[in-house]
Amino acid sequence: MAQIKNRAEHRFDRANLPSLRNWMQGETPRHAQLPSNVVLDCGWGRLIFAHTFSDQRELVRTILKESPGRRDIAFYLRDPHVVLAMAPQEIFMDPSHAYRLWLDRYQPDPSLGKQILIRRIQTREDCRRMNAIYAGRGMVVANEDFLWKQRHAKSVIPLVAEDLSSREMVGTVMGIDHGKVFNDPENGSSLWCLAVEPQCPLPGVGEALVRYLAEYFQVRGRSYMDLSVMHDNEQAIALYEKVGFQRIPVFSVKHKNAINEPLFVGEQPQANMNPYAMIIIREAQRRGINVEVLDEQSGHFQLVFGGRTIACLESLSEMTSAVAFCRCDDKSLTLRLLKRAGLRVPEQVAAADDEQNSGFLKRHGRVVVKPVRGEQGRGISVDVREPRELKTAVEMARDVCDLVVLESFVEGEDLRMIVIDYKFVAAAVRRPAQVVGTGEHTIERLIAKQSRRRSAATGGESRIPMDAETERCVSMSGWKMQDILPAGEVLVVRKTANLHTGGTIHDVTDQVHSELIQAAEQAAGVLNIPVVGFDFLVPDVQGPDYVVIEANERPGLANHEPQPTAERFVDMLFPQTAARKHREEQ
Repeated sequence: MAQIKNRAEHRFDRANLPSLRNWMQGETPRHAQLPSNVVLDCGWGRLIFAHTFSDQRELVRTILKESPGRRDIAFYLRDPHVVLAMAPQEIFMDPSHAYRLWLDRYQPDPSLGKQILIRRIQTREDCRRMNAIYAGRGMVVANEDFLWKQRHAKSVIPLVAEDLSSREMVGTVMGIDHGKVFNDPENGSSLWCLAVEPQCPLPGVGEALVRYLAEYFQVRGRSYMDLSVMHDNEQAIALYEKVGFQRIPVFSVKHKNAINEPLFVGEQPQANMNPYAMIIIREAQRRGINVEVLDEQSGHFQLVFGGRTIACLESLSEMTSAVAFCRCDDKSLTLRLLKRAGLRVPEQVAAADDEQNSGFLKRHGRVVVKPVRGEQGRGISVDVREPRELKTAVEMARDVCDLVVLESFVEGEDLRMIVIDYKFVAAAVRRPAQVVGTGEHTIERLIAKQSRRRSAATGGESRIPMDAETERCVSMSGWKMQDILPAGEVLVVRKTANLHTGGTIHDVTDQVHSELIQAAEQAAGVLNIPVVGFDFLVPDVQGPDYVVIEANERPGLANHEPQPTAERFVDMLFPQTAARKHREEQ
């Protein structure tokens, strides 16, 4: 990664930037007149072409007219130091690098994107799915009516990438044609809002979107394509430099608002907390609730408001009693209590000697082995079918906890149901880690590459372990780790759908059957736990059939964006701030 950072810091090649020098010196090509005060609505905010403003004070006034909930960007500043001096309390210099791709030098890569269809938006559902990808990446969502109106536009070009096998949207990018926006004498264009679905298993989606947009503008005779990228986004910088972008001395400023706060307040004590803590911390800060980090290493923090103080470890708070915690922590106790209450659960027994364990396997044919206590999928083996595999799985589970249970294996979708304050809030289908063949790379290499993508998409929380369980799953499908997987072939490399072992999570909140919601809320009441994530196995999320296999006393709320899990959590802890937050948003 050090190499990437060094490349990002290279000196500007000013000899190759003649047109850039022109506008930095206040010049435009002969016979060309630069339009004045150009501002473009992009749905998520406005793109302010700062070099078209002759009056810097007018530029500052324009920046300060930002609408609530939007993120405006003033790009192409000639004199950022002067602009900042005019409103130092209200605007800041964006800590991003600018890059340029000269389109007359760009070389396409015909081998890329054969499994991906890139197209314009075609339906209202496309607009909604684009925003879901934005939200999953922590970006500002765009106005859906605005996106819909741009489906045939020539100035703003919203594009989406679709997986040809699953027909799911896996990425999006927005192009801006400067020639169409303001008859740009420099004949430029720019790229904004590149985002890949965090759960996408396909390689090369981001690069395919960048190249498609470059070729789109190249065909239309544009001279270059610019972009802005956060200075520490090493993965994106590496992608852009691979395509051929060069860093240029261009600057931008933004308005100091709540959305941009992490960019201008400096590193905070909670900056190194994981995403599951940060989603709660940011929601609390938006409401004026004070956050105190108790121990950064372990992730403990407390929220303070109006004389009330509540300590938290991610979504586990003092509102959860020790007894409720124990009921979830002990997987065998969880199922006994739920079964007694009339809820459907799989058959479960304590692991004993090899003979008894083999008898349970013979009776059910396929079993699940898991430690009685543990989290993040450690020590769990799913779909065990042979006595030898069963013995190995029990030994692996005992490395995590001395007490091990065997469960009857149940086919179905792995459904996580989030209940907060005894009310259903969100649901998502969790799918095991999988890789997609390229016809060039070994399965081991594909797993390593997918693991890096999952880690980058989740702040380091999700990785595919290169362990015996992964090898077992690969072997069950008839492959070896050193085999080359054919292009387009999908291989599931883990049986558990746990996020921490590389699994992906897909929102289905609006699709779940009412009986599943009722069962989740009832189960929360049985365990007497105010915040909980239940793992269901269901043949169909829109049907009433289910079994409950587990309860998690500390569910990862960040996994369910854009559903309002953090909002409901803070509502429960500080109900007086819920009404206040609603008033401030109106």
